[in-house]
Amino acid sequence: MTKQKIINLPKIKDKRGNLSFIEGENHIPFEIKRVYWIYDVPGGEHRGGHAFIEQSEFIVALSGSFDIEIDNGKYIETYRMNRSYYGLFVPKGLWRQMKNFSTNSLALVIASTVFNASDYIRDYKEFKLLVDEK
Repeated sequence: MTKQKIINLPKIKDKRGNLSFIEGENHIPFEIKRVYWIYDVPGGEHRGGHAFIEQSEFIVALSGSFDIEIDNGKYIETYRMNRSYYGLFVPKGLWRQMKNFSTNSLALVIASTVFNASDYIRDYKEFKLLVDEK
């Protein structure tokens, strides 16, 4: 199983403001098939709470901050996302949950697949059964 990891992005410094960018199959280990963003998350709410069978993701905090909990079925690791020049690569097969969103936070999610509802594992017990089979 591939492990999640923080990936630093190029950071071009300029007195007028910094610039960072992402290229699929260069900075992240997959071709970009879909991009979406999460915003206006009410206080105390969380997003995610699922795993993917095929989809991998790269998540960046474009504004504000939030935590991402990654669960491989045995251990949970938490990543504080609060900079726009790095992101978290989340390979397929890991349970992920995003929480502790700051006011006006903006999470950019880059996906390796187009949307497919059947790719989601939304039941944690089902996820654990799949992990335990491996």
